[in-house]
Amino acid sequence: MAEKRDYYEVLGVSRNADASEIKKAYRKLALQFHPDRNPGDKEAEEKFKEAAEAYDVLSNEEKRRRYDQFGHAGMGNGAGGFGGGMSMDDIFAHFGDIFGSFGSFGSFGGGGRSTRRVNRGTNLRVKVKMTLEEVATGVEKKIKVKKYVADSHCHGTGAKDGNSFTTCSTCHGSGQVTRVQNTILGPMQTTSTCPTCEGEGKIINDKCPHCNGEGVQLSEEVITLNIPAGVADGMQLSLSGKGNAARRGGVNGDLIVLVEEIEHPELVRDGNDLLYNTFISFPDAVLGDSVEIPTLEGKVKVKIDPGTQPGKILRLKNKGIPDINGYGKGDLLVKVNVWIPKNLSKEDKKAMEELKERSFLRPSNIENKKGFFKKVKDFFE
Repeated sequence: MAEKRDYYEVLGVSRNADASEIKKAYRKLALQFHPDRNPGDKEAEEKFKEAAEAYDVLSNEEKRRRYDQFGHAGMGNGAGGFGGGMSMDDIFAHFGDIFGSFGSFGSFGGGGRSTRRVNRGTNLRVKVKMTLEEVATGVEKKIKVKKYVADSHCHGTGAKDGNSFTTCSTCHGSGQVTRVQNTILGPMQTTSTCPTCEGEGKIINDKCPHCNGEGVQLSEEVITLNIPAGVADGMQLSLSGKGNAARRGGVNGDLIVLVEEIEHPELVRDGNDLLYNTFISFPDAVLGDSVEIPTLEGKVKVKIDPGTQPGKILRLKNKGIPDINGYGKGDLLVKVNVWIPKNLSKEDKKAMEELKERSFLRPSNIENKKGFFKKVKDFFE
């Protein structure tokens, strides 16, 4: 499968483009690759769908924010959802305001398209808890959700037996009515939603008794989530078409998955890096030793060099969290702390008093000065 193109590249706009620029760019592409202008051209149809998918994401503030932060991975399975999950008619219904402003597309190829309103189901939001280990590897989770699904008795139409409806006599199935008014500037044509059928183009004669004509019923569904490695706490993933079903055979809403990261008992996450505090004794800091450090793959032994100073940071490469966009892995940063005992026996105090007089335990002024200035330099770099 070909790799998805960047949505900004698809529309030919910059990443800081405002809503009007994005809409203008999409309108231009919609006209260029519209199926009525390019009959039988599969490549043009794919470009038309690609532009619709990009516009679906970039015209929505929440989706655009997720995309800017996490790329295509942040959009979940299906991203905008138009490339494979929605028909051409769904696209026209979804962006009716865009196509409506063009006038009739029939002039492009003689076909014209229905502008009937298509209902859209509401989005569902769920929280999914993940351990750091699951975040590091990615995980498949199954969740059970209560949602509205198409009524099985009327197949989502809302009509008894699925066919007890007729074409609206007011709009003749178009879902819109056109009026011409004479003004001082000449005849003005206006188009609005049909008041009789509310834009659906058909009238139900005999409602389905099971859903009372709504076409949906409440049910439970088990949904499989494939969550990629590298997600972060608070990140939202969108699964197109997995939300509530729409009334009377419309477009399903989306399932919005909110990631909630479970706190690790030993490791702390900082972006793609992991942090850990280890404590060693004073003799171990002087003489050197090895300590066990927990990682997400298990414990590893790390060497402590003789003369290790308190606060030293040891870096374990590639022991952190993978970048969600595939740009490598973070590191595990281990801060070395020297444990100083508080309660000493008389014998311990005497031993320390004797060591106190030894010259090798006295701090070097030169080393201290170098360390201070190096810290100041590092602070400003």
